[in-house]
Formats: sequence, structure tokens, C-alpha cells
Amino acid sequence: MTERYAVYYAPRAEEGLAIAAGQWLGISPEGGRLRRQPLLSGMSSERLAEITADPRLYGFHGTLKAPIALVDGATERDFVEAVGRFAATLREVAVPSMVLAELGDFLAMVPQERCPALQDLADCCVVEFDEYRRPADEAELARRRAPGLSARQDALLLRWGYPYVLEEWRFHLTLTGRIENTAERAAVMAILRKRFGGFLDRPLQVRDLCVFRQAAPGRPFTVLARFRLGGGRLVRTEVWRAS
Repeated sequence: MTERYAVYYAPRAEEGLAIAAGQWLGISPEGGRLRRQPLLSGMSSERLAEITADPRLYGFHGTLKAPIALVDGATERDFVEAVGRFAATLREVAVPSMVLAELGDFLAMVPQERCPALQDLADCCVVEFDEYRRPADEAELARRRAPGLSARQDALLLRWGYPYVLEEWRFHLTLTGRIENTAERAAVMAILRKRFGGFLDRPLQVRDLCVFRQAAPGRPFTVLARFRLGGGRLVRTEVWRAS
């Protein structure tokens, strides 16, 4: 497997939401710097690390174009520059209010109500960058189908390489992995309400498109480049250089 790339929303490193999420997950996607997770009453540090393992791997983000391997002939530079050009044509999106929600067995921040402008942004990202996507092989299709997909989700998987796009997409900022025990999930929800209370029932400004990169399986996704919607690049890491 080669490197994988994704187009995400992620708050800027200096923003309060990014700081709070980095402390909670134990990592910052800006460079993949590990952080000490909080000590919680009634939960061991080992259990906290366990229930945040999946979102820690992917970094705190909202998916706009799910992770892809690049098609033969496309380079990292090609993909990053395409995202930059596209971001310059767009406008910032204001999500009126964010809330905590249970999505199946995991917990996340989600828009309180559907945000058409955000849906349009995600739909455009799915379509705009699909030419760079290496088609899924049989192993990847089998992995995506394992949890069980509807007929429509399977059709989306075959067309776009991911089943939760277009009308099946829902913007979410993941804060935990699966927590199957209902009582434990409720307890973690209460903790999150306290730790993220300052960001709930408030607007979220989606100001950037971020390219995240996973260097190898099991390695964390980190910010490779960040583009201001309607403007120029804000961040460039040492991994990719324009010159």
C-alpha cells in the first residue's frame, strides 16, 4: 500500500477547538505531535487511549474527500496543487451550530441541522478530486462492505470509492471510537459535554481545505498542506514543497 491522501476540514492549530481536540485525542495532526491525554475521574488512561485510538490515527477532522491512494501517473504535488487551485475558487462556510451526537456506537460533534453550503462543499470535493483516486481493489471493496451496506451505499462505493458520500454523507468531527457499552458511552458523553462545552451550540467556521497524508499503514494522518477558502496556502509542511 502506498501513501494515502484525504481532503479534510480541520481547525487551525491555534484555535481553541484544535487545542481541546489535541488534548483529548493525545495528538495534533499538525506534524503528528503526541500530547498527554487528560486524567479523567472514573476512567483509566489506558481506557481513554483505547477509545480514542481510531480518531487519533485519522486526526481531528471532518471528511470532505475520504482517504485515497493516488492513481498511477499522479504525484503528490499534482494533488496538493489541485486542492489549492480549487480552494481559491470557494468561499468559507459557516455552520450555524454544532452539537454532540451518538453516531452508532461512537461520539462526534455534528451540525445541529443540515447545512446546505457544507453539503455542497463536500459533494464538490468528492467529484473534483476523483480523477486522482486509484480505483479500489477487491480487498478494499470487501473491507468497506464488511459492516453491511445498503444498495445505494454499495453503488456509491463502486462509483466513488467510498460508500458515505453525496446524500449518504454526514459531516462529523469524531471524538471516540466504538463504545459498545451504553452506560460507558453515556458517561463519556457527559465528559465530552464538559470538555467541549465552549464549542457546542455555537457556529463553526469552515475556513480551510486541508490535505492530510498517511505515510504508511498504521501511521497517523497529518496535515500536509492547508489552503484558505478563497485565498492562498496557509501552511506547507516539509513533506511537500512547491519549489
